[in-house]
Amino acid sequence: MLPASPAKKRAGLRILAQVVAKVLACLIVASVATVAAPVRAAEGLKYDVRIDAPGDIRALLEKNLDLERFRGNDRIDREQLQRLVRVAPEQIRTLVATEGYYSPVVSARLDRETGTPQVLVKVEPGEPVRVDAVDLVMQGFAAPPDQKPEQHFDLNALKSAWPLNKGRVFRQDEWESSKRAMLRSVVQTRYPRAQLVESQATVDPEAHTANLRVVIDSGPEMRFGELRIEGLKRYPESVVRNLNQIHPGDYYSEAALQSYQSRLQDTGYFASVEVSGDVGAILNEQLDAAAKTPEQNAEQAMPPLPLLVRVVENKRKNVSAGIGYSTNTGNRASLTYDDLSVFGLRMKSALTLETKQQTATSNFYFPVTPDGYNDSIGASFQRSDISGEVTSVASLAAKRAWGTPLLERNLTLELLTETKTVGGIPSSQSKSLPLTYGVTWRKLDNLLFPTKGYAINAQLGGALLPVLTDEAFVRGYLRGVTYLPLGTQSNAIFRGEFGALTSRDKNGVPAVYLFRAGGDQSVRGYGYQELGVPVDGAITGGRYLLTASAEYQYWFKPAYGAAVFYDAGNAGDSFSALHPKSGYGVGARWKSPVGPINVDIAYGHAVHKARLHFSLGFTF
Repeated sequence: MLPASPAKKRAGLRILAQVVAKVLACLIVASVATVAAPVRAAEGLKYDVRIDAPGDIRALLEKNLDLERFRGNDRIDREQLQRLVRVAPEQIRTLVATEGYYSPVVSARLDRETGTPQVLVKVEPGEPVRVDAVDLVMQGFAAPPDQKPEQHFDLNALKSAWPLNKGRVFRQDEWESSKRAMLRSVVQTRYPRAQLVESQATVDPEAHTANLRVVIDSGPEMRFGELRIEGLKRYPESVVRNLNQIHPGDYYSEAALQSYQSRLQDTGYFASVEVSGDVGAILNEQLDAAAKTPEQNAEQAMPPLPLLVRVVENKRKNVSAGIGYSTNTGNRASLTYDDLSVFGLRMKSALTLETKQQTATSNFYFPVTPDGYNDSIGASFQRSDISGEVTSVASLAAKRAWGTPLLERNLTLELLTETKTVGGIPSSQSKSLPLTYGVTWRKLDNLLFPTKGYAINAQLGGALLPVLTDEAFVRGYLRGVTYLPLGTQSNAIFRGEFGALTSRDKNGVPAVYLFRAGGDQSVRGYGYQELGVPVDGAITGGRYLLTASAEYQYWFKPAYGAAVFYDAGNAGDSFSALHPKSGYGVGARWKSPVGPINVDIAYGHAVHKARLHFSLGFTF
């Protein structure tokens, strides 16, 4: 045989390459088809679930039933779906039992006749199980012989607070939450090592009753010990110690710890505060209470628990600046400087420049005394040009404040010198040394966003002695606000204020102690302090003040609402001169993170003009 020519060899190689390429192409197509098949199969079987049950039971099953939870799962095929249908009745019985139904009639079947498989579930819950007997056993709560009756732990109040009483439907979540709440009520007070030693619910499905038994062991009583402070570097210990109302020997109380922590946070000295019982100090000498039997736990005496205060101090000096606008006094620019340790005192200074009023203040605050008194001294200068009356007032003041947010009291002694110019009348000067007592009562459901309750502020004072005083006077002032809920989305607000001053001659009384009305927090529809006594083209203060306001608010969303209102009032030198000026309008309300923001458009009936009013916060 003759050898093949080079041309024939090349042709053969080309044919072989084509055959190999075709084989590889077939293999790739087959591989792709093999990979794609599982992907298509992994889409999962689609099916629907229809539940025929009372509303509360249906919602429970839709949230927790496996048939609902696995809908759309890629792993569900026909075999898996049939398995879910088979086990559904038992799962349903378990779920509805948590709602107190222990004898339900349950069925679940798969309907394949429709295009998409459909699971039909039917539940007849039957009669619920109700609580029949409750046995609450409190071990170890016997009062010591030397303890006064008023110091005894109130077991009756604790038991009466138990929510699952006879006749209530027995639900598993309420059963668990009731036990936790009862134990929590104990450990928050003098028995922080109390334990739940027995918990049993005996259910009789045929009688539809449940008998409950709960046993709580008190453990030893705990009392507070000495105060320990950590983290103080710049400020004296008196800042922390003087606010402490917990004494060695007092019974343990979480409420007392939280109250003390709140008072420390309000001082401004600290970036963070943690008040707790120093459990580590006593556990170093004892075994963990959880490792003991209830009998051992009750018999062992607990040493006093040190009161531990951990603080992170604020920086000593702080400067801030801001700009803003007030519908009362116009444009505003402010600069503040705080120093937390000036001769052991806290100093707060501020300069505020507004269109109608300019103010400079500097106050020094003493540490709160052990009796809870907040003492301060300060100086201020204020110039104002409002409704044609220009006043410049310099003052020195000493103030003592005490009480709680629900009942605040204060006593202020102030030395004022005032220069006043009204219209074309030449300037006059006066000085006064008044002493004023003030008290504020609050009974509100929320101090930041009140919707129910009331707040009242009353002041009584004057300058009676001829010492640094040009004209003796007595002044009284009363202001109140009431919040009345009218439903889940609406409420009414009623405000009122009354003031009276008596003196032989009004001219010697400083203008800041006379009365004017009008503005954001007074009679809306009028300018700030626009209502008063007309003198030579200006408005001055009067001896008497009377205003009232009614407002209806509707909250179309939890944080957003609208309002309509009607205000009326005036100030004058006699009761007969108190001709009320009215204003009315509409407003928008927003519960912002920093407090309620109110934007109002009010029409002043006496001036035939509309005004925009803007206010932030709750002024009581």
